[in-house]
Amino acid sequence: METGLAGKRVLVTGGGGGIGSACVRAFAAEGARMAIHYRTSRERAEELAHETAGVALQADLTVEDEVDGLFEAAERELGGVDVCAAVAGFWPREDEPVWQLPLERWEATLRSNLTATFLTARGFLRLVERTGHGSLVLVGSTAGRFGEAGHADYAAAKAAIQVGLLLSLKNELVRIAPRGRVNAVAPGWTYSPMTRGELEDEFVARLSRTMALRKVAVAEDVARAVVVLASDELSGHVTGELVTVAGGMEGRTVHELA
Repeated sequence: METGLAGKRVLVTGGGGGIGSACVRAFAAEGARMAIHYRTSRERAEELAHETAGVALQADLTVEDEVDGLFEAAERELGGVDVCAAVAGFWPREDEPVWQLPLERWEATLRSNLTATFLTARGFLRLVERTGHGSLVLVGSTAGRFGEAGHADYAAAKAAIQVGLLLSLKNELVRIAPRGRVNAVAPGWTYSPMTRGELEDEFVARLSRTMALRKVAVAEDVARAVVVLASDELSGHVTGELVTVAGGMEGRTVHELA
């Protein structure tokens, strides 16, 4: 099916990561021209840029000036940005219930996820204000739908992204782009560098009790949803929606432990 993404200029944040790199490859497979953001994964981002004939761009998304510079660089290198996939995020590995959660970690997690996504969205919409068109896809998490014990900071940040921010942006965007759209994807447990070492067989057996499809996603599962939402051909009348990519996960147990 034609996605209409051939020749579109696409920026993927966190493009050197597992889900981010899958998104870059999925967009490139549709003929899009790629800008691949990274913070520390320079080698992976540059390899991916070489693979996709794209460009790798560095920025710390928690720093306002660097985000502004990222969009200036993307516009300079590609001639503009038609689609932005805000994939970058951070999941702290340590289990810390709220009564033990340090304020420092709380603030750092919100900054790495919510603030970074806000700055990314703002940078993109400032370009859209000039061009009058654009599609934005935010990446949240099932933690933002169901919560995640021991990671209330991460769950709170992702909930804010995929509810408050998403639903506000879809109404604001049309002030500057009458056909502009913003949607979000909420991945569940997904094999990626961020979850490396966490998804052992026994753990997967436990967590998948809340899932109709008893398996963990791969990054390409999430990337395909991002591409569909970004495409005006495939989802041109869809905005403000959250697509959950989590094998039918629910907030209750649907399987007995084998």
